Amino acid sequence: MRRQTISIRGLCAFIFLLFISFHPIRSVEKDVNNSLIIPKESFASPTEILYKKLDLEDKLDFSIFERAYKGLQNLSAKNKNILTIVDFTVPSTEKRLYTIDLENKKLLFHSLVAHGRNSGDKYAKTFSNINGSFQSSLGFYVTENTYQGGNGYSLVLNGLEPGINDLAKQRAIVIHGAAYANESFITSTGRLGRSFGCPALPQHINRPLINTIKDGTILYIHADDADYLANSDIIKPEHNTTRLADQSSVEDEAIL
Repeated sequence: MRRQTISIRGLCAFIFLLFISFHPIRSVEKDVNNSLIIPKESFASPTEILYKKLDLEDKLDFSIFERAYKGLQNLSAKNKNILTIVDFTVPSTEKRLYTIDLENKKLLFHSLVAHGRNSGDKYAKTFSNINGSFQSSLGFYVTENTYQGGNGYSLVLNGLEPGINDLAKQRAIVIHGAAYANESFITSTGRLGRSFGCPALPQHINRPLINTIKDGTILYIHADDADYLANSDIIKPEHNTTRLADQSSVEDEAIL
């Protein structure tokens, strides 16, 4: 009986040693006061984790990405894997458009983008939803069809926010390429050229970018604008539906 007990104990000891060899006990980091240190990453939200995986930390402020991403969740769109953000807190001399593949966690485009003539000089500071204002409009849009117009290959934008950008079609606020939206223009004038309100792109990137985001993806145009923050329903938690403008599209004319 004694020999059998020793054998059982030996077997148990062997199993325990085998277990810890495959499951090593992890050391726990502590501070100078012997208090447990919990890694900061343990508190990261899913949005923060996504932001880091996209490697946006030195390119786009997290608060702007978070607002755009949360807005996307509140909207109905045909393709929610692609999100485009324009950050008008950045001067026109710097790249401030970001097209993101959320499914594959990749930044597809990081580009210059023009703002409206009457929104400001180097910075876009004022915004309007009024036809003839020649200002940019903030907020969320859904992309629609493409067409060949006076500014070449263009993409129709449908403004989703009543009173903020829902007159986008009536105002012909579309994405198109422009000869004034490039580094050469910045070198000669100290700023990017300006449109009648359209987010105009460098011509060499216009077609591939449009083809990536057309037909039902979300565009968010951001600025630190108190009126927008106070009036946008999409960025409020209770918002869970989208309104679509139903207006015909006309062309935007480029202006320097």
